[in-house]
Amino acid sequence: MNAVLAAQVEVLPLRHGDIDEMLAVEQRIYPFPWTRGNFVDSIAAGYSVWGCRLAAELIGYFVVMLAVDEAHLLNLSVSEKWQGAGFGAHLLRHAIASARRAGATVLLLEVRPSNARALALYQHFGFQQIGVRRGYYAAEAGREDALVLQHILEEVSA
Repeated sequence: MNAVLAAQVEVLPLRHGDIDEMLAVEQRIYPFPWTRGNFVDSIAAGYSVWGCRLAAELIGYFVVMLAVDEAHLLNLSVSEKWQGAGFGAHLLRHAIASARRAGATVLLLEVRPSNARALALYQHFGFQQIGVRRGYYAAEAGREDALVLQHILEEVSA
């Protein structure tokens, strides 16, 4: 993301009024998107839900669940027209910082092995694979495994 664009971007907490925009992004980029209920439940449960906006447009968002000293990145998504422009990294930096501020020492996530772009982003930030969840994701031909990744938050991030 170039410096001019970065200066115009805001990362703000998202609320119930933002769910329609999150759903629109989800439904455009995923064959098996989160539902309205997933977002409603995440916000109601007090999860850390933040969005990246350029002017009024929602570029992307993340959802982090905190439990004691662990954080779990449940969703990190960037609108298709802004993918590859650095917004995923921008949001991931904020997610990591948010987890640290909340006292987490580790950030966990699941990612599809077929999602090469996301996997590369997470590896760039120092996430390491610690496991596999068999048949975790719905897929066109049945189920797809999830790679379980972790990032130790005491380490310096990219």
